[in-house]
Amino acid sequence: MKVPITQSKEWQKLQDDLGEKSFYKMEDNYQYLAILKSTPVGNYIYCPYGPIANDKAAFKQAIESLKNLAKEQTAVFIRVEPFNREEAKCLPENTKKSTDLNPAETWLLDLTGSDDDLKAKLPSRLLRYYRQAEKKGITIEQSHDVSDIHYLLDLQKALASKKGISTFPEEYLKTELKQPFATLYLLKKDDKIEAAGLVFDDKDIRYNLQGAQTNEGRNLHATGILTIQLILDAKKKALKIFDFWGIAPEGAPKNHPWAGFTNFKKTFGGYEFDHAGTYDIVLKPFKYKFYQLTRKLNRIMRK
Repeated sequence: MKVPITQSKEWQKLQDDLGEKSFYKMEDNYQYLAILKSTPVGNYIYCPYGPIANDKAAFKQAIESLKNLAKEQTAVFIRVEPFNREEAKCLPENTKKSTDLNPAETWLLDLTGSDDDLKAKLPSRLLRYYRQAEKKGITIEQSHDVSDIHYLLDLQKALASKKGISTFPEEYLKTELKQPFATLYLLKKDDKIEAAGLVFDDKDIRYNLQGAQTNEGRNLHATGILTIQLILDAKKKALKIFDFWGIAPEGAPKNHPWAGFTNFKKTFGGYEFDHAGTYDIVLKPFKYKFYQLTRKLNRIMRK
């Protein structure tokens, strides 16, 4: 079974540190990390990019196990994110499609093969900027110091104010950086932080989850330079895949919020991988309808 980091024991440790209650189960043919979430309406169980199973029959077994867990926790519904669309076809009839939490579509880059093979996939223009970076006073540092997380957060807040999106709380980001799998990258120009990125590594994959840059950084092509460094460092660690994280779905309009990010990620010689998306297995229909109503009202109030 290919297990994403969000379904690992390491991710459970992160949930524990965040004060979440979680449940980890591993069988011969399936496994899952389930997180108990609370709302004013009631509890629900969430499996980020899970459960993970060897085949469709095992996936159905995992769902039955989750149902038993949900009953023990008096959950209103179970939120799952099947690893692929074939598994999604095995979901029970009382399942509703939900807004995707983790991206359904992502962009991956194969890191296996020679260094020359990898560099041949990378955008030549960005490679040129990367090779010229030091001469221009650009340096890149790695940090595991939680006090440095404000550099990333400050850049994200500036971006969020323009895009109308929200950011993670500072304590959440600090807790992430405390984990052994996390590394913060900082790109500097003349000692000023122009871009930052937070990556997670498991035994095979580097996940490029969060990043941002300044307006000056955009002129310096800071994100491009930093991304090249992230990829080359992942290759040095003998990781097999670089996961750029979410992209806009195929056929999305040009004004899609992720359109720019998607075009950038696709300049790297990778390939698209599609998850099934986020689904809710409804156990208590009346409470679930009330949950959906309150969720919709909250979104309206935030706007």
